[in-house]
Amino acid sequence: MRMFKSAVVGIAAMLAAAVGCAALAATGGGVSDVSVGAVSDASAGGPASGTAITPGAAAAGPKTGLPLADCRLEHPLQLSSVAARCGRLTVPENPAEPAGAKIGLRVAVIAALNLRSRAAPLFLLAGGPGQSAVDLYVSFAGAFARINRNHDIVLVDQRGTGASAPLRCEYPDDWQASRDEAAELAHATADCLRNHGDRVRFYTTSIAVRDLDAVRAALGYPTIDLYGASYGTRVAELYLRRFPANVHAMILDGVTDPERPIGPDTPEDGERALRQILARCAESEACAKAYPKLGLELAALRARFGPQKLDISVDDPRSGVPRSVEFDRELFNAALRLLSYSATEAALLPTLIHGAAEGRYAPVAAQALMMAGQIGEQLASGMQNTVVCSEDEPFFAISAADRARIAATYQGMDQLDALRTICKVWPRGPVDADLHAKLSSDVPTLLLSGEADPVTPPEAAERASQGLTRHRHLILAGEGHGQLGTACVPRLMAEFLDAQLPERIDTACLALHRPPPFFVAPTGPAP
Repeated sequence: MRMFKSAVVGIAAMLAAAVGCAALAATGGGVSDVSVGAVSDASAGGPASGTAITPGAAAAGPKTGLPLADCRLEHPLQLSSVAARCGRLTVPENPAEPAGAKIGLRVAVIAALNLRSRAAPLFLLAGGPGQSAVDLYVSFAGAFARINRNHDIVLVDQRGTGASAPLRCEYPDDWQASRDEAAELAHATADCLRNHGDRVRFYTTSIAVRDLDAVRAALGYPTIDLYGASYGTRVAELYLRRFPANVHAMILDGVTDPERPIGPDTPEDGERALRQILARCAESEACAKAYPKLGLELAALRARFGPQKLDISVDDPRSGVPRSVEFDRELFNAALRLLSYSATEAALLPTLIHGAAEGRYAPVAAQALMMAGQIGEQLASGMQNTVVCSEDEPFFAISAADRARIAATYQGMDQLDALRTICKVWPRGPVDADLHAKLSSDVPTLLLSGEADPVTPPEAAERASQGLTRHRHLILAGEGHGQLGTACVPRLMAEFLDAQLPERIDTACLALHRPPPFFVAPTGPAP
């Protein structure tokens, strides 16, 4: 139902850049040109030069007490598969009861190509919350190819996701109006909770990072590198707190500020990102010529589809079968929000907005339906509920003035109110007391941000980096959420992990990069 879609897709589904563009990224279509918008270096307290730490585990595969067998990892859209070695690590569901119920964690290792390498392995931490690390990797395997030359890649589906005791909820995929959406949302959430039971409280980040270290130990790695995407940056930050001696280097992509809960800032962050997209269109000669009144057209649509609703017919983007949907503020806002996540998809926004202003609503509605469907299929929403309701919603401090300010954004309070509805039903799990404390570390860290990120803007990375004494922050102009497949970023990540010298990364390759051009017609950009 729509309130749930607004909550999941708008706030907590920070994996949209990873999943929504998975097919494009896998085929190279997700790569778009960017320039470095800003770089901040911090090396105080850390050496100006040095050599890579050389852990004892050979890259040909870990010396492990965890049995691994040959396997293939399938792309979530069945576009490709990757050879790996797979196993399952059994852990207590409730860490306080080691003799109680157990769950299995799916683990996959892609051995480094260089059999002589002694480099630390790279553990991937997926977004969401609720995305599978395996799905993330196979969607972007090409972006990790350079890293995989010298580093094992280790994938652990976080508890509650993928094939690690997934917590899935069946929420209706329905964009028709309901007489009482809040009541229906609460009822669907209660149904999911009855299916899984009160055990869902044991699927928080605080427990997941202990699982992660159990996998590290079982595989025999003394130290590890971390790549965290979106919500995965929270996992990386907390793992660093709990196990600082075990972290060799860290890449944070789409950085969450550990001192702030996810949610209250998102509507204003999304509004700012949308303004940046419109401004970029106005600065483009072709886009400005094609859509000279784009800002006015968007304002008129937002005003019209506040109170107004319109029944339209849309060819389902997957089946092609016509379906009736209600085009209203929530559906239109979902399209604006989801298309803002990636500069590749943002390139469609001007022509979709202009078309809607002329009465062609089906294309923008179809985009919202397609992207929400992709995210929903790969998101373990029950695990997401546990994380958000335990780690974020209790820390919402929204005053009347805050509500008025948020209400002025195109997203408004819908998502936050929907999350409040879900969290009244969903139990809270254990959360480390320092989860939202300032992060301090001298571990070499590379931070990646998109200038127009609608959910983890560069300011969040700047705040998070204040306690990191050896870091480099790259801000890619015009880009959205997640830089994994952008330009030469994969090469820069590999160079960073091989040397752990963030201050020496040569980012000249990014100067040649620009965001993709805007579509000036449904058929594409100007020649």
